[in-house]
Amino acid sequence: MKIKPIKNLKDYNNALKEIDKLWNANPNTREGDMLEVLVTLVEAYEVKKYKIEPPDPIEAIKFRMEQMGLQQSDLAEVLGGRNRVSEILNRKRNLTANMMRQLHKKFNVPAESLLA
Repeated sequence: MKIKPIKNLKDYNNALKEIDKLWNANPNTREGDMLEVLVTLVEAYEVKKYKIEPPDPIEAIKFRMEQMGLQQSDLAEVLGGRNRVSEILNRKRNLTANMMRQLHKKFNVPAESLLA
C-alpha cells in the first residue's frame, strides 16, 4: 500500500483494512513501521473528523455522582446547600468559578467538562 494522507471516508476505510492486515507486524520492521504510520494517520483523521466535545457540565456532575454513589446531599457543602444543588442540577442556577473549582478538587469532576 502506498501511504498517503487520509482525506475522505474511502481513504479511511482503506487504511483500516491495511492496519488489520498489518496488526501482528513486529516492531522495527518494514511492516511494523508501516503499521505505526497508518495508525498515526487514522488517529489524526478521527480527531479531525469525529471530534468529541467535553460533556455538558451538569451531565458531568451527574455522571460523577453516579460513579461515586453520591446523593445530592453529598454536594451540598461544595455547592452551598441542598436547595442550591437542586437548582444547579435542574439548570435553574449556573455554576460559579468557586463551585467548579470545588467540584474538581473534591469529586474530581474534569475541569474541561465544568468549563464547557
